Amino acid sequence: MADEPGDTSGGRDDAPGDIHVEGLAKRFGKTEVLRRVDLDVPAGSIFGFLGVNGAGKTTLIRLLLGLIRSDGGRCRVAGLDPAKDAIQIRRDIGYMAENQTMYGWMRVGRLIDWVANFYPTWDYAYAGELREQMKLDAGQRVGNLSKGQTSRLALLLALAHRPRLVILDDPTLGLDPIARRDFLRDVIGHLQSAGVTVFFSSHLLYEIEPICDHVAILHEGRIVKAASVDALRDSVKRVVIEPKEGAAVGEVPGLLDVDARNGRWAVTVEDAVAGRAAIAAMSRCEPRVVDLNLDEIFEAYVIGRREVADA
Repeated sequence: MADEPGDTSGGRDDAPGDIHVEGLAKRFGKTEVLRRVDLDVPAGSIFGFLGVNGAGKTTLIRLLLGLIRSDGGRCRVAGLDPAKDAIQIRRDIGYMAENQTMYGWMRVGRLIDWVANFYPTWDYAYAGELREQMKLDAGQRVGNLSKGQTSRLALLLALAHRPRLVILDDPTLGLDPIARRDFLRDVIGHLQSAGVTVFFSSHLLYEIEPICDHVAILHEGRIVKAASVDALRDSVKRVVIEPKEGAAVGEVPGLLDVDARNGRWAVTVEDAVAGRAAIAAMSRCEPRVVDLNLDEIFEAYVIGRREVADA
């Protein structure tokens, strides 16, 4: 991973958050997967990293873990440089991959004991508590576990060395709704209350919203928005109007999306305070402001239309 010119810090530093990324770039052949990504994950936050499949989420996580090298920019993970301290990072943090594979022939208890050897800070008592709370039978073969049980076991393995930072890469992929709910309950119960920083990558917006306090939206290799969930809900609104003849939606500041049908426009803006006056000026009636959930906000940033297709 290439440091910025003049960077000679190495090792731990005083980066603002538990994950700090500046200008990170990565390409595979002619495909530019990450395009100068900037990101800061506050310590102690549950941070949702959102993007459709193929947006570049897993590539960024592999860079954070030191599994691949970047083509530009720099990053720090728990104060360490992944290009120089990849092994230490993997010891210090907890990581759960999408579709994580484990040795199916092992029994649960044996696998836990085997993984413990890789972590000097492994807490055997805590691992036992987690196994009991997650209702995992130490004598059961890993290959016979359900998908939900496998996910809980993977979470246990990511937590038992008591990391200060946990990275979860689409951890509920393939789970049924009940297993997904149980997994998220485990995340909240075991991580949020302990003040652990959680970097939660997902393309399922409805599962992120109840647990995250900060989010970043990655689209086509770029961060198009990063903010606290509360700030997003407060600022991004949909304003419904009946436009005057000749009204031009392109004049609205912070326009994210417009849906025109039946003589009405539903205009989504990034800053409702700044955008509402412009929208009101082009309306034949008092604008109606509609609150949006995180899923709707995500769609506005990623697939929003900036022009009136059918007035």
